[in-house]
Amino acid sequence: MRRLLAAPGGRAGLVLLGAVLALALLAPLLYPGDPLAIAGPPLLPPFTDAGHPLGTDRLGRDVAAGLAHGARTSLLVGVTAAAVAVTLGALVGTLAGFAGGIGDELLMRIVDAFQIVPGFLLALAFVSVAGPSVPVVVLAIALGAWTAPARVARAEVLSIRSRDFVSAARVLGMHPLEIALREVLPLALPPVLALSSVITAGAILTEAALSFLGLGDPNVVTWGGMIAEGRSVLRTAPWLSILPGIALMLSVVGVYLFSEALVETLSRRDRQI
Repeated sequence: MRRLLAAPGGRAGLVLLGAVLALALLAPLLYPGDPLAIAGPPLLPPFTDAGHPLGTDRLGRDVAAGLAHGARTSLLVGVTAAAVAVTLGALVGTLAGFAGGIGDELLMRIVDAFQIVPGFLLALAFVSVAGPSVPVVVLAIALGAWTAPARVARAEVLSIRSRDFVSAARVLGMHPLEIALREVLPLALPPVLALSSVITAGAILTEAALSFLGLGDPNVVTWGGMIAEGRSVLRTAPWLSILPGIALMLSVVGVYLFSEALVETLSRRDRQI
């Protein structure tokens, strides 16, 4: 942690992520009730009413409440989609690398098939068919992001499966699946987990893009939905799109800065070891 905080990018990323996380956790306390409910006059400019410090949208909903509750949605989708993608990719990559032969070829051709289609287009098609909801959005984003962890896990497993402890486990009569999941997978996880922060940032952007196109969950507040809502009054009330856009930008930048500093710190530690 000291090495991570010693890097300027690590400190900046941690501050930005801490601010977004605090906003998300304190949203129910700061703005209780439904953030989609009408709270005041429509199109109230920022800093003109103490009750609505960031103003209201064209329907009279509090912008500050929307930003706070939108942070919860963005972090939930980003972290959950990254967890699903890393878990699925690590399992597939481990099984492919450890099995070898036809099994490896079959699993990696499946990875290639998913990797051919751009992640956003895959998520767009999946949500369009399955319907907009938070679980569907999470699954759609994970389906487009699990291929990178799968390839990294396979590369690690290919270098691990020939070590002596794997041969010893075979001699002891352990099942190949047990060896792959209990002995090999934990050693292959660190470089795979390094991708999780990048996947989280991409998931936040993808969720915002889907919400901007009207494919987000209509029952929750999202930053992408707020940006789309302000598009129709961009000339008269630009803050409706600018404020959630700034929140989205700061969140993604914070994740990227923190992930780069974390990867650099871990690689430096490995070189010293």
